[in-house]
Amino acid sequence: MPSNFIPFVAVWGVLALAMVVMIFWRKAIAAHEDDSLHVSQASAAQQQVAVANKLEVIDKWGKILTIVVVVTGLVIAAVYFYQTWQASSSIGV
Repeated sequence: MPSNFIPFVAVWGVLALAMVVMIFWRKAIAAHEDDSLHVSQASAAQQQVAVANKLEVIDKWGKILTIVVVVTGLVIAAVYFYQTWQASSSIGV
């Protein structure tokens, strides 16, 4: 891999690592989720709503981050293969 791709691949790696961290963070928050409905206990119902709101925000940013990671990876790969193709066609291989 040419050295000029190292910063781009490093940034992509950081984004991918952030996505993995977000997966485990969501899993940790979801562990506190209570699937049973608590109508008579106001504090339990409020806690359910708070956890659901947190999960909703994490899911939204998780989807955005996943799209960014995939698109960034595809762009880096496309540019790399294009440059490799250009280099091989210019030397006549």
